[in-house]
Amino acid sequence: MTAAGAAKSRGDRLSIGQVLDRLSADFDDLTLSKLRFLEDRGLVTPERTSSGYRKFSQTHIDRIRLVLTLQRDHYLPLKVIAEYLQDLDDGKSPEIPGAAAGTTSMLRPVTILNREEMMRQTGASPKLLADAISAGLLPAVEVFQADALEQLRSLVTLEQRGITPRHLRMMRVSVEREAELLHQAAQLRARPDASLNAREEALEMLEHLETVRSGMLRNTLVSNAR
Repeated sequence: MTAAGAAKSRGDRLSIGQVLDRLSADFDDLTLSKLRFLEDRGLVTPERTSSGYRKFSQTHIDRIRLVLTLQRDHYLPLKVIAEYLQDLDDGKSPEIPGAAAGTTSMLRPVTILNREEMMRQTGASPKLLADAISAGLLPAVEVFQADALEQLRSLVTLEQRGITPRHLRMMRVSVEREAELLHQAAQLRARPDASLNAREEALEMLEHLETVRSGMLRNTLVSNAR
């Protein structure tokens, strides 16, 4: 069953994995983390099931597409996009900031980056990039997808605070274990006639795993600060 067909059978609502599948063809740097980040910033507010899973209507999907287009085509920061969306929600007809009336920018940022471009855009040193690849935090490739750019930016900030890829090496081991756990659980739940396939089931369970993990880390930091 297609994503659209599955959504119709559940009342025209898509899971976060299905939203990613639907939009990734037009936005190749879109990730689950970015979708969750847009929600955290209040730019989109999906519904929640009784189990806590996100469910997106067509209105939510159109809103996400608008946000991503304003980012990609007009280079607008999220704060400006939020103000633009608020004007739309208030029934106004705002002009896109920085764009001539009735026109659309055809510019596109680079979404495939080589190592030199990655370092130039993030300020990372060759050693930091090499250490991140060696630690398994970034893939060992010559060209990177756009989401790797945000990862490297975060690694630069962490390095400035004394946290290097060497300190994060065990994170890779933990991620691999968690991925295997989710994969096994999803395979057990998936059925040939299930509305969600094993991949979508794993992506939805990932939401809850990240909530538990971030909560544990937050609680530990608070306890240590006492």
